[in-house]
Amino acid sequence: MKLNPILLEVFKNRFISISEEMGVTLNRTAFSPNIKERRDFSCALFDENGDMIAQAAHIPVHLGSMPMSVKSAIENVNLKDGDMVILNDPYKGGTHLPDVTIVAPVFLGEDKPQFFVANRAHHADIGGMTAGSMPLSTSIFQEGLIIPPLKIVEKGEVVEPLMKFLLNNVRTPYEREGDFTAQIMANITGIKRIEELVNSYGLQMVKEYAKGMMDYSEKILKNRIKIIPDGVYKFEDFMDDDGIEKEKIKIAVKLIVDNDKVVVDFTESDDQVKGSINAVYSITLSAVLYVFRSLIKDDIPTNAGLLRPIKLKTRKGSIVDAKFPASVAGGNVETSQRIVDVLLGALSRALPNEIPAASQGTMNNITIGGIDEKSGQPFTYYETIGGGMGASSFANGESAVHSHMTNTLNTPIEALEFTYPMMVEEYSIRKNSGGQGKYRGGDGIIRQIRLLNDAEVTMLTERRIFSPYGLNGGEPGKCGANIVISNGEKREIPGKFNINLKKGDIIRIETPGGGGFGKSK
Repeated sequence: MKLNPILLEVFKNRFISISEEMGVTLNRTAFSPNIKERRDFSCALFDENGDMIAQAAHIPVHLGSMPMSVKSAIENVNLKDGDMVILNDPYKGGTHLPDVTIVAPVFLGEDKPQFFVANRAHHADIGGMTAGSMPLSTSIFQEGLIIPPLKIVEKGEVVEPLMKFLLNNVRTPYEREGDFTAQIMANITGIKRIEELVNSYGLQMVKEYAKGMMDYSEKILKNRIKIIPDGVYKFEDFMDDDGIEKEKIKIAVKLIVDNDKVVVDFTESDDQVKGSINAVYSITLSAVLYVFRSLIKDDIPTNAGLLRPIKLKTRKGSIVDAKFPASVAGGNVETSQRIVDVLLGALSRALPNEIPAASQGTMNNITIGGIDEKSGQPFTYYETIGGGMGASSFANGESAVHSHMTNTLNTPIEALEFTYPMMVEEYSIRKNSGGQGKYRGGDGIIRQIRLLNDAEVTMLTERRIFSPYGLNGGEPGKCGANIVISNGEKREIPGKFNINLKKGDIIRIETPGGGGFGKSK
């Protein structure tokens, strides 16, 4: 069947709009500020094999990993019409435990699924040793509930025993139930819209154009890789530490470009570590997909076709391909950022005027939890905080934004103070934190929060020791800093910590700036 270019564009827009509408449903029906305000979720459509057809412009770290969750659901559960599967196991297609995926088959009257819809949302608590489920752990068993692929919906009805079990093992069950239900409703939206599309065009045509979109994306990326000079390009950078042992951890990549294909080799990266910054394979795959997708200026769908020209090589048991039961809470959010940094660093050797300097290189994860004195109910607050973007060969870097593997918004001050016993005392741009150069790196952020309640605070942050690099003579961005102020006494604390603080204590986060580009005149 020869595909019509106009119809291909129509189907591209329809597939993307379905995933976007799923996201709107999830966003507007969720209970937690982390989902309804920060939009820490992703929605996508998949073919009958679990290959991604299209994803809305949601969270890059979910790009390459969500298809692995869908395939895990297909392989492990006998799915019937009206069923949905829930999972978060990082060793079965997940990323880290707070990211919970719900997968639904779309049968369309056939005897087996013709498509799948899925969404992944970061839950502000999924149990574990610390509030917010982002601990300084040494084993995945300390990080929260590990959910293998299980039916959460069967024949259109929520599986109540499983739902009760999940809610009985988290700190904020009312909020979790609301978010789980919102995820289920998002999938129902996706199923309905696919049914409408098939009713309009017929099943065979919809499937042909889904396949055609993947082929199209593959062709566009191959053409882009051809522009990169053939050769071998290497780069390495370091994680500050793992939060347990104060030693740097190397992430190294070797890119082998050959015509329209590329090998991405991470086998020289350091071994997995005790602390929770280990990344599972799906995270590394997501980072690779994100970087190569970012090289393409064309408006193309992000789908499985983009992975076809890329061969990813890792070493099992390494920091970028951890083995069970390694702790992984921070791998999804921190190590993914460094993987991007080294990939872009390697590409800068091949395309020196097309690749920007390093952005802040961290998500500055903060979780605060406790018992609200007024309501007597548990609360858990989670947020990632933006910083500076790296400068490019033609412009300064943007200030005070999320970059690379995160695409969330901030929690508005009004929503934060309304929901949690906290007060935001400062939220500002961290002036002059971007690296100098012909073009300056973007500045970071200052976020200062006063606790109105005793609380447990955990932070997983990076770039507190190793600065975001500049390129072509540009200076590095400033490192970030975490500060606690108690009784007027100010003390800087490590990039990764867990601490119990008192009512009135202050947390101050100063995020890194981006690297500069080119020498200053």
